Amino acid sequence: MTETFNSEMKIIVFQLKEKEYAIPVSQVRSIEKVQHITRVPGTVPFVKGVINLRGVVTPIIDLRKRFDLEEGYSDSTRVIIATLEDKEVGLIVDSANDVIDITADSIEPPPEIVGGTESAFLKGVVKIDNRLLILLDLDKVLIEKMDGPEKGTEG
Repeated sequence: MTETFNSEMKIIVFQLKEKEYAIPVSQVRSIEKVQHITRVPGTVPFVKGVINLRGVVTPIIDLRKRFDLEEGYSDSTRVIIATLEDKEVGLIVDSANDVIDITADSIEPPPEIVGGTESAFLKGVVKIDNRLLILLDLDKVLIEKMDGPEKGTEG
């Protein structure tokens, strides 16, 4: 699946701790306030549970926990309902407050020295004015969850 590298795309910008992350608007169904999450026994720690969203049972992932950050909720905490192929999942983020147009050629590959758990989920970095946005690869964030809790299973 190749993207045209001078096409425009819209991204939704959200925050985790002091960093700004982004995902394509095309993968976002809605942004919701946090509601009651039903725990599901035996899931990996970053899967908070499921919610009933307009009649659809949707798994919820805490991105802070997924990236090994300490958990924390506030009034601005939101759940981004994202879709990938036929899967729908909620991503708990600190806040979601921006939609920005970017060109695909403004996406730079992530720096090689980027460390930490989150680096495994990066698609690239977008520089806009004095902001640095970390573009997430939802395939990796979601699919690895669906395939099981093991880390580092690729060889």
